[in-house]
Amino acid sequence: MDDRLRPPPGTLGIYRRLLGAHLRAVLEYRADALLTVGATVLGQLAGLVFVVTIFAQTPVLMGWTRWEVLCVCGMVMLAEGVGSLFCEGAWQLSGMVNLGGLDYFLVRPYPVVLQVTGSAVGVNGLGNVLIGGALLGTAAGRIEVTWTPLALLWAGILLVSGMLVKTALSLATNALAFWLLSPSNSIAVSVHLLGDLARYPLSVYGPGVRSLLTVVPVAFVGYFPAAALLDKGGSATVGALTPLVALAAVAGAWAVFGLGLRRYESAGT
Repeated sequence: MDDRLRPPPGTLGIYRRLLGAHLRAVLEYRADALLTVGATVLGQLAGLVFVVTIFAQTPVLMGWTRWEVLCVCGMVMLAEGVGSLFCEGAWQLSGMVNLGGLDYFLVRPYPVVLQVTGSAVGVNGLGNVLIGGALLGTAAGRIEVTWTPLALLWAGILLVSGMLVKTALSLATNALAFWLLSPSNSIAVSVHLLGDLARYPLSVYGPGVRSLLTVVPVAFVGYFPAAALLDKGGSATVGALTPLVALAAVAGAWAVFGLGLRRYESAGT
């Protein structure tokens, strides 16, 4: 493994302090932070109103009830929120590569990938975590799942796996900045927006869209984990693979970042 990627002793403690410093800096402007969180909550509520409106016309959508779909939405929101809070710096990578800001990270005795992901905190993630967590908590009592200790453990594994998939996708797509050499990364934005389609049952889309959402694989952030938890036939079988997909996504994102870092030649300033 490249020494610049190898985690040193105390890695998690340092990362926590790094994020804490950025979070304190953001919260210095409390009004701005509250407005950002509020805007995020309102934006997510607008999406929920759309779901509720659909189910006001039909009680079941392609075999999914209202609360089952809201469970998927909650998983996606929670994954997005955790990604924003803990790995928002990945979205700054294009600017770092083009302006030479990444050079500072290369001389520090700490993995560059963790310096990048921990270089910012997305306070909007608080809104996603709050509404996503509340939605999941509410949906948990209304979906047909017997909450035994084993079911709770399985749900936790699926939820964390979906978060890892989301975070890995953000890192991998933003790491393409090493090759694109552009001040903005349209591919990362496109994949992020594609994830909005995976908030709904894949059966409502055509074969092409279903395949795209599976291969990318944004459908493993919320849809397939929920299908595995709810035992939704063939989708449940695929959803059971979510932990393996998460491990593969994390390994792939780490590898893409490492390959990009090895070809990085600085901005020349």
